[in-house]
Amino acid sequence: MSQSTPKRLVIATRASQLALWQAHHVRDRLLALYTECEVKLLEMTTKGDRILERTLSKVGGKGLFIKELETALLDGRADLAVHSLKDVPVELTSPFAMPVVMQRDDPRDAFVSNNYEGLHTMPEGSVVGTSSLRREAQVRNRFPHLTVKPLRGNVNTRLRKLDEGQYDAIILAAVGLKRLGLENRIRSEIPVQDSLPSAGQGALGIEILEARTELAQWLSPLMCAASADRAWAERAVSRKLGGSCQVPLAAYAEIDGEEISIQGLVAEPDGSVVYRAHAQGDRKQAESLGNQVGEALIAQGARKILERLLPDTFN
Repeated sequence: MSQSTPKRLVIATRASQLALWQAHHVRDRLLALYTECEVKLLEMTTKGDRILERTLSKVGGKGLFIKELETALLDGRADLAVHSLKDVPVELTSPFAMPVVMQRDDPRDAFVSNNYEGLHTMPEGSVVGTSSLRREAQVRNRFPHLTVKPLRGNVNTRLRKLDEGQYDAIILAAVGLKRLGLENRIRSEIPVQDSLPSAGQGALGIEILEARTELAQWLSPLMCAASADRAWAERAVSRKLGGSCQVPLAAYAEIDGEEISIQGLVAEPDGSVVYRAHAQGDRKQAESLGNQVGEALIAQGARKILERLLPDTFN
């Protein structure tokens, strides 16, 4: 085997069923590229997986899902880590880098229920479960007659709680259900305009140490430029707004040729106020346009929400 190709790679991954699907997907892609390479998985349980009795916004946020994986990169137990991009904090700092965003799958939220076709068909007082302040605020804004309650656990745990009658419906990422072969549980996919997605939802990111330039080169065939441009635009919106799951915020970008269109949203947790902004321009300016959307939301009045929910960042 040529020295220009890897001989052995270790992928750090969370041990959840969905995270393992993602890691196996990357492993299979690498094995197809480098047929003589040995690719192993290092399965880990993160703090975010262990703390299930409280919502992420109350226990430290998205970084809880990646810290242990990053430690494995630092101490050499793993070469790369595979993440659902929406779980990666928007401030990814040295010595870490994310050279690859893979082709994005369905970014929409999915409505899952055994009794109802959609949120619009649910009677007053029906209970909707979600782990996301972003989803909760948008549901409360559009359907104030519904009751929204927190929902934690892996996908199968959440479905079990629905089937036990603890909830009348739950909202999950459509892509997770599809990757696990559970698309039959989706009663309807919620249009983006009705439930604006989280930045990077549906995309996989690969994290490495920035010093591993040869590894970045080996991974480069997995890169999807359009998905990356969309992700960087969305993450720029989120970064401008503090990038925290303690705030109901959303960002979504679409590409048409060389044009990119970006939507952003910030809301009160109870859905009583929702700010929206939009920008469009050359996709080469994706991050700059994302910043513009974030600034427009702040100018509209979102700063008041951010100052209250993120006092250390915005006061």
